Amino acid sequence: MATHLKEGDKAPVFSGVDQDGNKIALKDFKGQKVVLYFYPEDGTPTCTIQACNLRDHYALLKKEGLVVIGVSPDEVAKHKKFEQKFSLPFPLIADPKHTIIDKYGVWGEKKLFGHKYMGLHRTTFVIDENGVIKKIFLKPKSAKHAEEIIKSLNEV
Repeated sequence: MATHLKEGDKAPVFSGVDQDGNKIALKDFKGQKVVLYFYPEDGTPTCTIQACNLRDHYALLKKEGLVVIGVSPDEVAKHKKFEQKFSLPFPLIADPKHTIIDKYGVWGEKKLFGHKYMGLHRTTFVIDENGVIKKIFLKPKSAKHAEEIIKSLNEV
């Protein structure tokens, strides 16, 4: 299952609350490039690898003019623990009601060991200064995610 959105589409507007209780909306970042990454759950091995990769390359991402925002169905308190445990320098939006998740079409059927269940599909959207989706990573490489994002900026 993949998102219904395509590269070149206008990014759906959203707002949510981050791990510090701050309200964050896409419109707050007009004129900036945004890396909006959706991940299933705070603290799981692959999600931690991905978040730490983005943390470790955060200065480089910022140098490229990128703002990083994580979104998962976890609650604010769980995001706060995840941020503190791994010193994450970017906001994590809590979306337990799937408001943003559904707008971006990243929730759907998944399979693990032949077992089917509903869950979040790890997906990253790179949104340009005008709110247009420039790149969609349907299966981001968690351990090399920042590198693949930066590489995509140079592909025209």
